[in-house]
Amino acid sequence: MNPQDCPKTEHSDTSVNSWFRDGAVASWPICFGYIPIGLAMGVLASQADIPVWAVAMMSLLVFAGSAQFICVAMISAGASPLSIIITTLVVNLRHFLMSSAVAVYLNGLSRRFLSFFAYGITDETFAVNMTHFKKGNWDPRRAITVNQFSNAAWVLSTVSGTLLGQFIPTGAFGTDYALTAMFLALLLFQLHDIVYVFTGLLALIIGTTWYLLIPGDSYILAASIAAATIGYFFKQYREKKR
Repeated sequence: MNPQDCPKTEHSDTSVNSWFRDGAVASWPICFGYIPIGLAMGVLASQADIPVWAVAMMSLLVFAGSAQFICVAMISAGASPLSIIITTLVVNLRHFLMSSAVAVYLNGLSRRFLSFFAYGITDETFAVNMTHFKKGNWDPRRAITVNQFSNAAWVLSTVSGTLLGQFIPTGAFGTDYALTAMFLALLLFQLHDIVYVFTGLLALIIGTTWYLLIPGDSYILAASIAAATIGYFFKQYREKKR
């Protein structure tokens, strides 16, 4: 990515060494977290008889852990390609919300940069970059470095997991729980205010209720949108009361 695509900011040193180093340092927790999850995804894909080249292409083109886990599970269950596409699309609709939130920090950038940046947005890179953006010590260069280091770690981990999968028994080492554990860890880092605790609990209640009453995977999207919307108005209410 051409450095000229990114504007200079008043908050940070724009030298290549500085923004590249800062982005790499910020990404290492994500990369280390992706290693066991990516290995788990690769192992499950191998046990579903998905070839290593297909896993590599999936990780490069999709780059979405939850969607890839769901895809592997549905392939194992013999689901049709159309149902897999629709399900993963619905699951990943939350990226619209994340992209909208981070867009306010990416004003004035080229479409080429924005497209490349959008490709690297995941739950983890979004959480890390938004935390730094809110502190005011971050810029698009550092953020996209986080995205691409994380992407590289994910691709290498899933491919490695596929290669090793033939030697690992099904369900060994908690591979089927890896993604859930990662999301729980990310949630804990966000619970630093009553608004976020309230929103998280609300999402849990709505999602669980929806899952029990309505068939399908729509509970994920419904809980995300409903909880985020109510949480936003709750935050506005609290700010007016101050």
